[in-house]
Amino acid sequence: MTETPDLELLARLGVATIHEASGKAGLIDIELVQVIRGSRVAGPARIAACAQGDNLMVHAVMAEAQPGDVLVLTMPDPAPVALIGELLATQASVRGVAGVLVDGAIRDLEQLEELGLPVWARYVRVRGALKDVPGRLNVPVTVGGTEIRPGDIVVLDCDGAVAVPRERVAEVQELAIARESRELELRAKLERGALTYDIHGLRAVIEGKG
Repeated sequence: MTETPDLELLARLGVATIHEASGKAGLIDIELVQVIRGSRVAGPARIAACAQGDNLMVHAVMAEAQPGDVLVLTMPDPAPVALIGELLATQASVRGVAGVLVDGAIRDLEQLEELGLPVWARYVRVRGALKDVPGRLNVPVTVGGTEIRPGDIVVLDCDGAVAVPRERVAEVQELAIARESRELELRAKLERGALTYDIHGLRAVIEGKG
């Protein structure tokens, strides 16, 4: 069993493979806007749990952000309020953050694209947040039906996002590698003309034939 996660490998394996390999666990089941097309990220979650409509804790989390972190920005009730824009994203980029997951809105979309920091968000909206009410840093939050704890590995790509509990990362990594290998073998068969209809025994299900 691999002792430490290979974050570059996990990013390459991607959300779908990791989700399936983990037993269909950890899916962050919301529609996300991917700011940087083609971006793939995996990294430990660093969490800002904001008060409703307020991004005070996003400013605070920048002081703690470490290179390679995935910032997870939330509020109690996801709403189309911009938790991050160009200026906060610039700080995250300078801090070496790998990516940002926003369970709320972003704004300054063109500037974020130019900055090149991988960001995924539930909404793109102009409405600004308050900076009045303290929330909490690095506490468990739930996004898209999945609990994300500080240090859990968050993987993001064009398909969306998945979170892997930190104690399962090595196991899921090995399972995902094995799944990728099986899919490469299957793809080779399909390229030679085989059908999943037959390989997976689906013809028998539909037609009652072997």
